[in-house]
Amino acid sequence: MKIEHIAMYVNELESARDFFVKYLGGVSNDGYNNKTTGFKSYFISFDDGARLEIMNKPSMENIAKSINRTGYIHIAFSVGSVEEVDRLTRQFREDGFEVLSGPRTTGDGYYESCIVGIEGNQIEITV
Repeated sequence: MKIEHIAMYVNELESARDFFVKYLGGVSNDGYNNKTTGFKSYFISFDDGARLEIMNKPSMENIAKSINRTGYIHIAFSVGSVEEVDRLTRQFREDGFEVLSGPRTTGDGYYESCIVGIEGNQIEITV
């Protein structure tokens, strides 16, 4: 069994798509638009076959996302090397994203950093 994809609602659909393509090497499909309901989505595919569906529809609830909350807390991306974790973390910082932690080696042995990415959602960058 494998996870087929993970989905998240976003307010700014094209900005979210561009984020995952620009920084994390995702490849976007052409998108889907249900003209009846107003639902729109893109599937972003990554090298190893993982996919992320980003979605938008009218009348979404946009609640605050505290760092310490229950539920899904972050998406982790393996970028292949310590050097790439460092480089990408620098790039995020230079581009104005908040770096929450790292780069560092965690107590359980991961080399990682964590940023606040699009719309307050945490993104973990690891080897």
